[in-house]
Amino acid sequence: MKTAHVIGLGRSGIAAAKVLARQGWQVTLSDSGIAQRHQSDAKRLKAEGITVKLNHAFSPGPDLDLLVVSPGVPWDAPALIKAREQGIETIGEMELAWRSLRDRPWLGITGTNGKTTTTALVAAIFKAAGLNAPACGNIGYAACELALTEPPDWVIAELSSYQIEASSSLAPTIGLWTTFTADHLSRHKTVENYYAIKASLLTRSQSAVVNGDDPYLRSKAAEYSADTHWTSVNGKEAIAPLMPDTYIESGWVIHKGEPIVETRALRMVGVHNQQNLLMAVAAAKLAGIDTRAIAEGVSTFPGVSHRLEHISTWRGVDFINDSKATNYDAAEVGLRSVAGPAILIAGGAAKDGDDTAWIAQIKEKAAMVLLIGDAAEFFAQQLQAAGYPHYEDVQTMDRAIARSADICKQQSIKTVLLSPACASFDQYANFEVRGDDFRQVCTKYLGEM
Repeated sequence: MKTAHVIGLGRSGIAAAKVLARQGWQVTLSDSGIAQRHQSDAKRLKAEGITVKLNHAFSPGPDLDLLVVSPGVPWDAPALIKAREQGIETIGEMELAWRSLRDRPWLGITGTNGKTTTTALVAAIFKAAGLNAPACGNIGYAACELALTEPPDWVIAELSSYQIEASSSLAPTIGLWTTFTADHLSRHKTVENYYAIKASLLTRSQSAVVNGDDPYLRSKAAEYSADTHWTSVNGKEAIAPLMPDTYIESGWVIHKGEPIVETRALRMVGVHNQQNLLMAVAAAKLAGIDTRAIAEGVSTFPGVSHRLEHISTWRGVDFINDSKATNYDAAEVGLRSVAGPAILIAGGAAKDGDDTAWIAQIKEKAAMVLLIGDAAEFFAQQLQAAGYPHYEDVQTMDRAIARSADICKQQSIKTVLLSPACASFDQYANFEVRGDDFRQVCTKYLGEM
């Protein structure tokens, strides 16, 4: 019997271990943690014949045939490098899902920003068309979970650079690329390496949809395949000599000359969401989805949690959760999309990147910046150096909401926006927990005033 080892006892790792066990592998699943939830999961997995090791540091052994890693495990971790040097096949959970479901058509969405909204919108359109095509990957199901149920009509997968890096044979029927800016450089080291990883997915896709309004992606047009479909919010002639086949004209999304849906049908603010809409429509048309189903899917789409999510309106001020804005570019887009003057809540675990456009948007839109988490002191220095004086270090979400309410009583503020420009790991398990805390504090604190 062949042996496999899965690293990471999260949702992806558990699903991967179950897939391998059902395929007849002898499976060990390990995790470096010893949390209570891991222990309860371990009991259930042992009942399925899967060996579970907690508080375990993986080291490759001579009898191992396959190593599967969860997305959060660095691809260049010493133990993984050693495994590959020993000839042990090493793949990501997404690659295992691809091998298990490659008889299904795949639609893979990547990009620095915009991929979650685009993935969720594509899934909503396919659902409106009566297809079994749930979102998976970075949102929704773990990809391997789909291999444990009735096979879907389509696999709609949001793919991070981490997942692409560990999925060398994944070749979608349709690949989408939403945006490209520098991100995850602490892992990928250079912009060129980060770009090459994402580009590899589009190279392997049968058809590609690319955001023609992104200057970096547009500058690389010569590298893409002949079957590349461009989009632009600015009309048919906006990105000449490229010719977008999906664009906006007179308030309508047009695909190859056919009006598909009015842009106002999408209940999400911002030009970036119009770009996401175009990409979703282009993908749906390539997949053969009927125009009526596309319009229905768009008009009934509720939006994405933690991405410009309206939480409440208090004394005429909108409180907006944009916790998913974990880098400067996403946070700049978030602030640009809301009504000003705004109070911005920012900070967390800082990332590398260029903050120039973000600070420029702060100067234009923000009446006050309230800083939380580990990055507070660093952000204060950056804002001061840029000549922006309206910031305070409040450290916690509770204090940020309380201080926002005080400022709203004294100034004419239209929006309080949580858009951190940071990862969450200094104070929260992930950006979802951070956004949920913002929601809960808003609901409790503002309801008492």
